[in-house]
Amino acid sequence: MEKTLDVTASAQIPQQRGESLLDAAVRYAEERHWDVHPGTWLQVVEGGERCSCQRADCPAPGAHPARADWAGAASGSPAAARRMWEKTPRASILLPTGRTFDVLDVSESAGCLALARMERMGVPLGPIACTPGRRMLFWVLPGGALKVLDLVRRIGWPPAALDLVPRGEGDYVVAPPSRVGSRGPVLWARQPTPANRWLPDVEELASALAYACGREASVARRR
Repeated sequence: MEKTLDVTASAQIPQQRGESLLDAAVRYAEERHWDVHPGTWLQVVEGGERCSCQRADCPAPGAHPARADWAGAASGSPAAARRMWEKTPRASILLPTGRTFDVLDVSESAGCLALARMERMGVPLGPIACTPGRRMLFWVLPGGALKVLDLVRRIGWPPAALDLVPRGEGDYVVAPPSRVGSRGPVLWARQPTPANRWLPDVEELASALAYACGREASVARRR
């Protein structure tokens, strides 16, 4: 497995800035073979922005499924991705989990601590995204979401005490450069590159993530 973590961006890598949602969605489908589907988007209403779902209390404005059958309609075809975003160019990019990847979702502070630990240990990493809600998303092989809680128990941590959310079949993540309300865009902490095309198994990340989440929980209890 390729262990190079720090690579130079190339034309084959989705860009952080200056790339439209359409171009990013097409790249994800074309270069990573990820299924994509347009979510909701932000609309200007009376001088402010509101989610296209029209809910004034929307918990994830502009960044959630727009239709009940979104998962079945998601596609890994670049041509289909282009058609979908040509119809709704401001739509957020939803990536279904449990297909070509799963995601481990932790707080940003725990994620940064775990990332530093894994880098010191030379753990090969997949893509990692940061959300404006201060969450960090770690890409792992599909099936990882089903195994992580048992792995955490075997390591010695009670899963219920840890802020570690596995995202697998039936779930999704919002991909860069989608925006979430007024909080800003989702960004890549580690972009998808040829070097991290082969995703890590959840076993390779579980210990560091459990430790970081456990440490964060301990600090919270002492406050």
